[in-house]
Amino acid sequence: THYGPTGETQLTVTSMQPSGEGALAIAFEQIRSKLEREGLFDVSLKRPIPFFPRKIGIITSPNGAAYHDIIHVLSRRAASISSLLLPTRVQGEGSADEIRNAVGTANAFNLTLPPDQRMDVLIVGRGGGAAEDLWAFNDENLARALRASEIPVISAVGHEPDVTISDL
Repeated sequence: THYGPTGETQLTVTSMQPSGEGALAIAFEQIRSKLEREGLFDVSLKRPIPFFPRKIGIITSPNGAAYHDIIHVLSRRAASISSLLLPTRVQGEGSADEIRNAVGTANAFNLTLPPDQRMDVLIVGRGGGAAEDLWAFNDENLARALRASEIPVISAVGHEPDVTISDL
């Protein structure tokens, strides 16, 4: 309100909400704390990554730089490792669900294969970007799917942020 005779202005705030990175940071911390209290990050639950995997499942966008980087590194360092792409969107609305479904699909498909042809590890990856672009990797349901995966999961998210909820 403004009182003209004295030139005083008064601002009455009835509610406030954080926006931008502040809101994301708060949401991230709330999800992380909840999952941590439930024990999802317990080191004893981690499945060992084989030293020499035979087959790697790759969950990422087939059009993104991350996929090409992963294939390039595998061809240079471990050409004997076969890979299977499970194409998904890795950013935008619905991408967390697509990634979660791909994890489920990989696990279900693995059970149909003879043991010597199964995927030994999953890479869930994408390149860097703004926190908003990487937000799918902080999805609570995705974190639960990664923890439930029978196939060990490596979350390879480049640059920003340094840690995501999906680092299980």
